[in-house]
Formats: sequence, structure tokens, C-alpha cells
Amino acid sequence: MVNAIYGKKLGCTQIFNEKGNALYVTAIEAEPCVVVQVKDDKKDGYNALKVGFGKIKERKATKPHEGEFSKNKVDLKRSLREIRVDKFDQEYKPGDSLDVKIFKAGDKVKITGNCKGKGFAGVIKRHGFHRGRMSHGSHSHRIPGSVGMCATPSRIAKGKKMPGRMGGNKVTISGSEIVDIIEDQNLILVKGSVPGAKGSLVFLRKV
Repeated sequence: MVNAIYGKKLGCTQIFNEKGNALYVTAIEAEPCVVVQVKDDKKDGYNALKVGFGKIKERKATKPHEGEFSKNKVDLKRSLREIRVDKFDQEYKPGDSLDVKIFKAGDKVKITGNCKGKGFAGVIKRHGFHRGRMSHGSHSHRIPGSVGMCATPSRIAKGKKMPGRMGGNKVTISGSEIVDIIEDQNLILVKGSVPGAKGSLVFLRKV
């Protein structure tokens, strides 16, 4: 069974457990992902399920996007993604769906999403550098300092920590715990934070 699903991050809240302790959780809406195509190792070189999810108006869809669904006789969805697997434990066919029932409370999941972009940042914010002295006459308050080398090799080494674009990249966190599942609303409550902004796409896979 494929123990993975795509969802939308709704935001953070808190719930109370059986002991009365408040838990910080992130709510993820995971609508059923409909199988559009089944890829196998012999034909495509790898095993995967191509799934569709999300609502879309027909006038918003492109012809190639519509063709992916129409040739497999599946209702049109907004997004198309793949879920790779090592091997299939059961048979899947176009029209099957993956929903929140594949998880249960207490499961450990690996969550992937695009973290928030923070724009251009200096070395103190981006890498946690310490600032220089703030006394009168100091010229190194928040600058990165010397970055070059001597005559040999007379260049800046790759990977040098310097100012630059911060955030906005793909992040995966492992070992997050599912606290509760609300099946009638397709909601998954995960303990702790999840990468990404509200409304962003996240991918959950059981560890």
C-alpha cells in the first residue's frame, strides 16, 4: 500500500490531549488524491503513481493538462504529481484514490514542502555570525569580514558563507507525529511546525 499523500497546509493551532496538556499542531488538508496513471519499472523505468488533486474550472485547464485525465477517464483535477515507490504491494488502476485513511494517530511521517522565502539577507541573519564591536571607530559592525585567500589559489573557496538569498527552498523534516485525523474534513493534525506558508503544498510519507 502506498503510504503517502499530498495536502495543503492550512495553518497552526493548538489542541488538548487526554492529560489536558496543550499541543501545538499544524493542520493539513489532504483531499483524496485520484490515481491518473500507474507507472511500472518495466515500461517507465521506475514505479510510481501519478495522482491528481484539487478543484479546477475547466476553462482554466490547458489542453495537455486535460488530455492527461481524459485518456484515463478520470475527472479533471487542478494538480498532477507523482508518488514514487520501490514496489507495489497491491494493484492500482486509474480512478483509485488515496485519502487520509492511510494514516492513523501516532504514525511518524516525513513532510516535504517549500519553506518561506526571506529575501536577500546578510551573514548575521542567514548564518548566525556574530557582529563586530559597536564602539566608536570600528568598521566591522555587521560585515562578513575577509573572504579571499592569498596569492595561491587567489580565489574564494566554494561554499563560503556569505550574504545571499535566504529561504524559498525545498525542506524535508522527518519524524513528525500525527496527533489526530479528522476524516470527514480530510484533515491531518501534525505535532509541531511544517515547512511552508499557509496554503502551500506539502507532501506526507509514512516513515
